[in-house]
Amino acid sequence: MSRVLSGRSRGGRRSEREARRATGPGQNPHLEAPFIRRAIPTYDILDEESLARIEATAERIMAEIGIELRDDSETVRLFRTAGAAVTDLGAGRWRLRFEPGMIREILKTAPRVFTQHARNPARSVEIGGDAVVFAPAYGSPFVMDLDRGRRYGTIEDFRNFIKLGQSSAWLHHSGGTICEPTDIAVNKRHLDMVYSHIRYSDRAFLGSVTHPDRAADSIEMARIVFGADFVEDNCVIMGNFNTTSPLVIDGITARGIRTYAEAGQGSIHLPFLLGGAVSPLTIAGSVAQCLAESMVSCAIAQLARPGAPVVLASFISSMALRSGSPTFGTAEPALGSLAFGQLARRLGLPLRCAGNFTTSKLPDAQAMQQAMMSMLSAIHSGANYLLHSAGFLDGLLSMSYEKFVLDCDVCGALHAYLKGIEVNDDTLAFDALAENGPGQHLFSAAHTMKHYQSAYYDSALDDNRPWETWSEDGETDMARRANARWKKLLADYEAPPLDPAIDAELREFIARRKASMPDLWH
Repeated sequence: MSRVLSGRSRGGRRSEREARRATGPGQNPHLEAPFIRRAIPTYDILDEESLARIEATAERIMAEIGIELRDDSETVRLFRTAGAAVTDLGAGRWRLRFEPGMIREILKTAPRVFTQHARNPARSVEIGGDAVVFAPAYGSPFVMDLDRGRRYGTIEDFRNFIKLGQSSAWLHHSGGTICEPTDIAVNKRHLDMVYSHIRYSDRAFLGSVTHPDRAADSIEMARIVFGADFVEDNCVIMGNFNTTSPLVIDGITARGIRTYAEAGQGSIHLPFLLGGAVSPLTIAGSVAQCLAESMVSCAIAQLARPGAPVVLASFISSMALRSGSPTFGTAEPALGSLAFGQLARRLGLPLRCAGNFTTSKLPDAQAMQQAMMSMLSAIHSGANYLLHSAGFLDGLLSMSYEKFVLDCDVCGALHAYLKGIEVNDDTLAFDALAENGPGQHLFSAAHTMKHYQSAYYDSALDDNRPWETWSEDGETDMARRANARWKKLLADYEAPPLDPAIDAELREFIARRKASMPDLWH
């Protein structure tokens, strides 16, 4: 039993309230739903004519401008065989052009919905359809907290964030490179990261994508955990791949995509677009470019192994054009997420977009205002897999301990939001009003007593007490409350069980792989 729940046995209203806040109303942390079933509609921002024009522009980009592919002749061969026009530019560079409709035809083999299995079967997630999956932020070289400030990430930080994610009922997926463990050699850190996800979480996770060999290592470690036969027929690991915008896919990326696909594993296909730098300033233009790049990237997986799970993805950002700095959590990219969601549904592919984005340097009002703008756009776009749901600060350069738990709290509220409104005789509550009649409070009504523990999302961090009580208790602000919360979560963390034989085999594999190569730090 978790320490949070064992607090109930000590009695008292405070321990019961803390347990509910930690796990959600009426939920046991080991039994919570492994992902959300959306019960509210998506928001369609564009009409049919506008959608058709964006799709037509994406097809023009693919047919007339094309995609440059670098350093991967095998992927070029696959596309040429499928009907692409290929121009050899020399020096390991090819320009690929695709007749309108060609890439869409290739993508018809991709599943609309798939399951990524977790080592704890109760935590396997569905990706696509009406499923919504929250995962932590990804890729920051720095970490920060209110005590030690901003610093390079280490493997200890990496493990801590996995533990915080595992401790949250509001996240569903362990994520991937939550922060860069810069104290481990670049060519070896993927082994420690994948092992940490397996050891300290029992949820689904992402593997390495920084080199095809590292992708292969990630998949081999998954085979140790799940068994080779199971992995052959089921998705147990995914890779998150970025195109090199504008309109380039490099060989490391293409070969990595093929490595995951050939093993039957999932891949996410994400252009990272900065308006005015690597994509048009206008949102419609960025959306069209994003659609073209993500579709071609997804097609690589289908050519390598038809039916391999893929996730269409968008990451559209505005820029502060006076300085050239990216700006996250702004209004225009939020609109782009809504538009991209419609396009993904028309294409019939699962969607990844947006998250709790911000360029704030502290876990402050700017951070949470921008995060909510971005996160709600993903919710209403119909996104199925939301990477960057927790911890994103400093324009993704830093993972923040405080923002991680603040974002998890937001994710908890979004669980309630996505449930929508249930309308039946009980929720209409006529008897609650009739019990005591006009002018009488409902505090003691039978309906109130039945539902008071589960009617509303109970934030673990909000302070809704009167000013006087808050002031007498030290006037602690939200960031300081978050600081105390992540420390308590780490103190209370208990690792999920892992078969000792599997653990030993993983450790032996890691030791053998590390011994086979010298350390590389760049």
